[in-house]
Amino acid sequence: MVEQATLDKLEAGFKKLQEANDCKSLLKKHLSKEVFDSTKNKKTAMGATLLDVIQSGVENLDSGVGIYAPDAESYTTFAPLFNPIIDDYHGGFKATDKHPAKEWGDINTLVDLDPTGKFIISTRVRCGRSLQGYPFNPCLTEEQYKEMEQKVSSTLSGLHDELKGTYYPLTGMDKATQQQLIDDHFLFKEGDRFLQTANACRYWPAGRGIFHNDTKTFLVWVNEEDHLRIISMQKGGDLKTVYNRLVTAVDTIESKLPFSHDDRFGFLTFCPTNLGTTMRASVHIQLPKLAKDRKVLEDIASKFNLQVRGTRGEHTESEGGVYDISNKRRLGLSEYQAVREMQDGIQEMIKMEKAAA
Repeated sequence: MVEQATLDKLEAGFKKLQEANDCKSLLKKHLSKEVFDSTKNKKTAMGATLLDVIQSGVENLDSGVGIYAPDAESYTTFAPLFNPIIDDYHGGFKATDKHPAKEWGDINTLVDLDPTGKFIISTRVRCGRSLQGYPFNPCLTEEQYKEMEQKVSSTLSGLHDELKGTYYPLTGMDKATQQQLIDDHFLFKEGDRFLQTANACRYWPAGRGIFHNDTKTFLVWVNEEDHLRIISMQKGGDLKTVYNRLVTAVDTIESKLPFSHDDRFGFLTFCPTNLGTTMRASVHIQLPKLAKDRKVLEDIASKFNLQVRGTRGEHTESEGGVYDISNKRRLGLSEYQAVREMQDGIQEMIKMEKAAA
């Protein structure tokens, strides 16, 4: 049974959401009294309750989504809340829908998005992965964090050729290494307030670390928001090369470490916005004419299923007119389709920028 103290917090949180008239989160939109009553007494085998799922969105009323999955089972146990939010965010993924099998597609149909180097500063493709048999952040013990780090770092140290590199644990990191990783924009900090209130930062910095290859075009974050964030990036707009590197890396790591996968949702992640392909393909791009008004830029981007963020990602502003633009849909389509949505949309936006007066 769910403890009374937890139920009291849930009731108070539900009331707070109902009274927050300016809250626009998907949590508020979809947590009806009926959904709340049908899920408040439920608990997963690992002990996760509805409070673990919604507490970040209750604390941060300015959340866009407002929920996280404390473990894989939560997606089923709290389905009356997760399903409509997932459907809403991913632009149509009904309770009866299934995510397709992994499909990297024909890499030769991808291109350099900006051969002249006039608009795109850099290109990045990342995906998230969870290790089979481990819960997500709020349910992990310190021991499990360290055990996962050990498994992952030994797998990464076996990478060859272009992917060969070094693993840097956050625990005991010296100042010089830390500064170098900050300068490279590689170092992740302890989670923002959204992750903090979701209990995603316990036992920090135990089990956390960063791997990057020698040329700094391939990066793995260990136990940040997800167990693994696998990232390929480089300056310029050569999406084909960036994507190809990611595919090689993911396939190599997966051959050594089994990932958490679900028949309905694809690859499982802590945040429901990343489910499915978990793939976010993005560019740092300057479109001064289209970006005169950020609202206009966002409206154009959304026509192509793209999302606009500030230079430093979510919840940030643009610096020097540089925006981060990426595919929004990750679920219900293949990896190849997700990356193609970004390629096709960015090509159209560059055409529009060139044509603008």
